[in-house]
Amino acid sequence: MNRADLQALAETRASDAQVLLDAGRWSSAYYLLGYAVECALKACAARQFREHEVPDKTLINDFYTHRFELLVKIAGLKAELDARRNVDAAFRKSWKTVMEWTETSRYEHGILEEDARAMMAAVADENRGVLPWIKKYW
Repeated sequence: MNRADLQALAETRASDAQVLLDAGRWSSAYYLLGYAVECALKACAARQFREHEVPDKTLINDFYTHRFELLVKIAGLKAELDARRNVDAAFRKSWKTVMEWTETSRYEHGILEEDARAMMAAVADENRGVLPWIKKYW
């Protein structure tokens, strides 16, 4: 898998989540939205890997995490994220919503419609969404 694959996965999973949201599949939409953010952050993190270089083992292990804060760090986006959160309350709220997601969300059946819709807005909204922000750096 390469950076372009991760970018395509991020966009595809966000689109798939919209289809699921439209079909009333709240839990599945919620999970895929988090997965879209994870793939997008990993696309940014993939820039850290250089051809013909052996990457640091910690970097490799961290790449396989599902924790957004760690992915932000290895993608080199911590300063940019902090700056955006400091000046944009709507984005700060979106980031907070996204941070509530975990990979174990795939096992949850009780996600409410309002939670799934809030996650969609937090991820995909063109002005305050996390995914459009990440795309600036991938």
